Amino acid sequence: MKATDLAAMAATSLRGVLGLVAATLCALALGAHAANSDDEGPGFARLGPPEAPVKLFYEEKGRGSPVLLVHGFGASTYTWRNIAPGLAENHRVIAVDLKGFGQSDKPFDERYSVFDQAELLKQLIIDNNLRDLTLVGHSYGGGVVLVLALDEDPRLTGRISKLVLLDTIAYPQDVPVFFRILDTPFLSHVGVRMVPPSVQTRIALRIAYLDNSKIDDEEVEMYAAPLRTAAGKHAIIHSARQIIPEGLEELSERYRSIAAPTLIAWCDHDRIVPLDVGLKLRRTLPDAELKIIEGCGHMPQEEQPEATLDLIQGFLND
Repeated sequence: MKATDLAAMAATSLRGVLGLVAATLCALALGAHAANSDDEGPGFARLGPPEAPVKLFYEEKGRGSPVLLVHGFGASTYTWRNIAPGLAENHRVIAVDLKGFGQSDKPFDERYSVFDQAELLKQLIIDNNLRDLTLVGHSYGGGVVLVLALDEDPRLTGRISKLVLLDTIAYPQDVPVFFRILDTPFLSHVGVRMVPPSVQTRIALRIAYLDNSKIDDEEVEMYAAPLRTAAGKHAIIHSARQIIPEGLEELSERYRSIAAPTLIAWCDHDRIVPLDVGLKLRRTLPDAELKIIEGCGHMPQEEQPEATLDLIQGFLND
């Protein structure tokens, strides 16, 4: 075979290899584009000031107008597992672990009030350009939602369309002994550090549930996991100390200015945040309705997920 023929064959082979590489890269690029165009799944959002950023874990699924799920004290995105899929049938559902909870960062600082949490979520809303947004907050998370609804930052103007408040903190109130212990410096450190996390969690869930037979081992373990670290213990103590934050009474006087349509849903046997709080909210908020969920204590999304989902879906479809 002549040298010219060998050269031609080599050139042809090289072109073939290069063509295959190009085709492969093109396919990978298209695949990457398809993956990036689908935002579903878990991730972390880097929020807060550049000098002290906080990573918040979130889970996202579905398409449509956005719904941001904000859990309560000691909980995480796990608490929405029974209602998020149903909401995602018609909405873009984003469930987030608040600072100090679940898989989010737990820095050794004291910025764990509803005001601190709302500031981080405000940045999440703006960074993701969320509009026509429904905020769903449970308990402590409901307090965060109320702060967001009252935020006068012009960057939030027109973004929040509806609120859903589930057994939410809203006014100064007596708190269960569990929280009073965590608010006592010596007792809080002894209790959180000496009592096994699974025991602490089961006690808390027994206070929050009406039917304790619905508390299973998986749930206890999921909620107890963050308490197995020093950072998780720090976060739970400092969140509990600010569960009823300073300035709440002054803040509550502004609730009348919240114009967004609001669903207030309350368990009929809540021993943590009494129904009187829900009744007062209904009288105060200009466009609010109150629905009672039967057969639950303080966590309707856990004890009565179907009834809770039906109420939220009905409200969103109005």
